[in-house]
Amino acid sequence: MSDPAMTPQPLIALEHVGHEFDGGRIVALRDVNLDFGRGESVAIVGASGSGKTTLILVMCGIRTPTKGMLRWKGEPVTTLRQWTDLRRSAIGIVFQDFNLFPTLTARENVELPMAEAGMKAADRAQRARELLAYVGLAHRERHRPSQLSGGEQQRVAIARALSNNPALLLADEPTGELDARTGAEIISLFGKLNADGTTIVVVTHDEELASSAGRKIHMRDGVIVDP
Repeated sequence: MSDPAMTPQPLIALEHVGHEFDGGRIVALRDVNLDFGRGESVAIVGASGSGKTTLILVMCGIRTPTKGMLRWKGEPVTTLRQWTDLRRSAIGIVFQDFNLFPTLTARENVELPMAEAGMKAADRAQRARELLAYVGLAHRERHRPSQLSGGEQQRVAIARALSNNPALLLADEPTGELDARTGAEIISLFGKLNADGTTIVVVTHDEELASSAGRKIHMRDGVIVDP
């Protein structure tokens, strides 16, 4: 029998988490209990409206659960300040629609979180160049979003999400706006990130992306139906 004291602690854990909208008339999450270990690759799948995106938003503190709680490395996370600090230092987020600033270059978009964290200009410029090279866009650092393809914009968004060297990367439909070939490139990039030690949790309808994950979680009507 294994010793509980020797069991690795989850990176992030949800305990009886619920989330309601419109004064309780809409229930997006119902008594969700999930653990995500360090170095895991997890896909969350389910029909539209099943609660997948809400789950991701709760896991990064953009939405606050109306029931239950979350723990980061075993410690409760209950305040907006705690979540802000985690997003700056340990959690990266990638959205389906990229969320890049149109007037900024690729490098400047990647630099933004580092500027907010108070990193020196020279250091953040160097870090941004390194990240763009990591995602294969070293040659596009001076281009604005309108000058980039959808796949390139998503890779800039991923580079930006990596600026704080996150332990956890959350992605909401990261291939949803991309063609099959470009989507495959993003899937390969997520595999590289996971191999380098980043815990990856993706919400997706993309069967290929879901199949590439080490674990698949199914949701229906705000409930985990196949953890």
